[in-house]
Amino acid sequence: MENQYDVTGMTCASCALHVEKSVSKIQGVSDVKVNLMDNSMTVSFDDDMQEGDTAVIRAVRLAGYDASAQKSKERNGDQQPKSTVFDEEVKSLRKRLIISLAAAIPLFYISMGHMFDWPLPSFLLGAKHSLVFALTQLLLVLPIVGTNWAMFTNGFRALLKRAPTMDSLIAIGSSAALAYGVVLLYRMSFALGNNDLSVAGALAMELYFESAGMILTLVLLGKYLEAKAKRRTGEAVRRLMDLAPKRATVLQNGKEQIVDIQDIAVGDIVIAKPGERIAVDGIVIKGFSALDESALTGESIPIEKQQGDRVLSASINTSGYIQYRAERVGENTTLSHIIQLVRHANATKAPIARLADKISGVFVPIVIVIAVVSSAVWLFAGFSFSFALSIGISVLVISCPCALGLATPAAIMVGTGKGAENGILATSGEALQTLRDVDTVVLDKTGTITEGKPKVTDIILGEAAKEEQVIALAAAAEQASEHPVASAIIEKANTMNVTYEQPSVFKALSGLGVEAMVGTHHILVGNKTLMDRNELSVAHFEQDASRLTYEGKTPFYVAKDNSAIGLIAVADSIKDTSISAIDAMKRMHLDVVMLSGDNRITANAIAARVGITNIIANVLPDEKAYHIEQLMNQGKTVAMVGDGINDAPALASAHIGIAIGSGSDIAKESADVVLMKNNLNDVVSAIQLGKAVLRNIKENLFWALFYNSLGIPLAAGVFYLSLGWKMNPMFAAAAMSLSSLFVVGNALRLGLFKPTTAIDMKKKRSKRMERELLIEKMTCQHCSMRVKKALDSLPGVQSTVDLATKIARIKTDKPVTDAQLKDAVEQAGYDVVSIR
Repeated sequence: MENQYDVTGMTCASCALHVEKSVSKIQGVSDVKVNLMDNSMTVSFDDDMQEGDTAVIRAVRLAGYDASAQKSKERNGDQQPKSTVFDEEVKSLRKRLIISLAAAIPLFYISMGHMFDWPLPSFLLGAKHSLVFALTQLLLVLPIVGTNWAMFTNGFRALLKRAPTMDSLIAIGSSAALAYGVVLLYRMSFALGNNDLSVAGALAMELYFESAGMILTLVLLGKYLEAKAKRRTGEAVRRLMDLAPKRATVLQNGKEQIVDIQDIAVGDIVIAKPGERIAVDGIVIKGFSALDESALTGESIPIEKQQGDRVLSASINTSGYIQYRAERVGENTTLSHIIQLVRHANATKAPIARLADKISGVFVPIVIVIAVVSSAVWLFAGFSFSFALSIGISVLVISCPCALGLATPAAIMVGTGKGAENGILATSGEALQTLRDVDTVVLDKTGTITEGKPKVTDIILGEAAKEEQVIALAAAAEQASEHPVASAIIEKANTMNVTYEQPSVFKALSGLGVEAMVGTHHILVGNKTLMDRNELSVAHFEQDASRLTYEGKTPFYVAKDNSAIGLIAVADSIKDTSISAIDAMKRMHLDVVMLSGDNRITANAIAARVGITNIIANVLPDEKAYHIEQLMNQGKTVAMVGDGINDAPALASAHIGIAIGSGSDIAKESADVVLMKNNLNDVVSAIQLGKAVLRNIKENLFWALFYNSLGIPLAAGVFYLSLGWKMNPMFAAAAMSLSSLFVVGNALRLGLFKPTTAIDMKKKRSKRMERELLIEKMTCQHCSMRVKKALDSLPGVQSTVDLATKIARIKTDKPVTDAQLKDAVEQAGYDVVSIR
């Protein structure tokens, strides 16, 4: 069982780590993930755990924070909560910041005015008014302390629990400055009572009320700006939640009724009028329209929908009127599933984040020790207590580990949101990091490289046979069959507007084909084995059958009354995007492998057409995972791309499993990345996104570690004796806030991520142009010679033609367009299938 919670009071990576440790101690809890970016927590625990939410919330409170269980509807995205955690946080911080600034600005002016000769009231000038000067600063700092009292309570509570956090550092530093100022007030009063104006005036210059006030205000300003930036990182999820309509029109008892979306049940008939969004997933039962699914899949072109087609929640009905039957409602809709995946990915940690966690776990205690030691060293070196105190305060303030804690979750949140916008759903932060390391991509053939739907490609006729006759008899015999080949033959007959009879007798022959009586004729449609068993000669089709098989097509013979009259070739057509996607993968220096259950000849033919040289053929469904493990044992980082139920074990076995959008639910559940579109180019985009996210995380971690490695020595006064560099506590607070803003701002740059297509990669290559053309209709050496002659006739082109793979390779230093290459080949009498 897994529940989500909102956690309040966390300010840094140490806070998140302490919450995780506290909740992990609960008996029955198996996993805890705390996300500092959106102040959320995901807890996995046993189903039979008695207290559940109560125990988790109690553990969080014992750690010094507060928590509340998220409501089901808020988690699943059925409706947007009235005010998000981000909005409430920004509103509260803005209010506190206004109060703090109202007091901090005059405090700074009064305390520093005499140094810059700013005009000040006479009662604040001179040694005789030093007590008034000090009391005025104290009165101004009190509202700032009161407004930020939570920093003190949280900080000291964590310190008492021996789990210091960022608030502990701020609380210690500010309290030290305030306490020192109060002590100086008493000393000034004593000096003035003894009429010792020189001592009172000197003490007035050592006050640190303004440092305490400005530290608290600048830290609060940093938190406010950080919260606004964090709110932007979560915009992807909020935009997704906004897509869900609040109400929909349902047909009840023949009448249209407007109901709340959560009241729609499976089986209800829902109406979508032009301009309205689809409320839930369903099946069209009436009407015709085009739906804009771009918000879910990234596909900008509206998709036509008619009776029997599936519609997805949050799609926009652009034109017609449709009625659809609700199939998936509530948390089971596609939109809710996407929101859950994005939130789950945000809640998880990339393996690189463990480094930040380890550092954060010991960082704050070490900083406190450094601050105490630094102050003591300067004090024993003969410097004033005021000087040593300022050193200690600067070390405490500048060392807050905010940037370290935000480095990973900020990048993951923006990265997963950007992926969702492009139809790429990563299920975890670990998946994004693994994508970056992928060096081998294994592609399942059927449904991934190909459409997964066979089509008739060729009809070869015997003597005295006509094309319409062959397809009509084949369609008549196959119409009672449920085999995909039967669907392809019937679709071809319908496309040709051929009429066919109903068979009086039908028999499916497993592994062979079908047998039927059509009118008075005995019809057989099937493979060569079926023909051989019926002692029918197919010698006159042998050459064509061999050629078709070599091209990756499957030949089926049609026999009428003990005579083979035709040959129908069926093939699974290659997706439009497969060739460009595989080309892009190769340009990224990825090893591309095709996994296929087809025989070696058919697999080789398909692989040659898409440019794959590494083929694993004759693979049974239960053997796919074995071949994936074999590649992994060779030290490769393997991404498996598939769509079917039989791909699920392989998807789960690979380092990273990628499920194509048109795939089965089981395949998607086994995958680490789900692609909403049926587009292989998104595999390329997903790998590029993984690389961009990890690069961003490394930049953030470098900055956080570099900032602290430079800031702590500077604040400790290491460069004071040699260079005269000493950091004022106020500047330390400003630097600490800026470091967090830098990390979040750098993460937001991922919002500019744009996948690089194969075409973009081609533009970056050298001037010497190289192309590969896949050409059909070449059957002999004379054909290949004619193609070579046609290509070589173009200016500067040198070509080689491989008859076996049907590929022509050209090289040229001259500007030659793809259209010129295609025209030259077609004028020679051949067809260009693709150019890459």
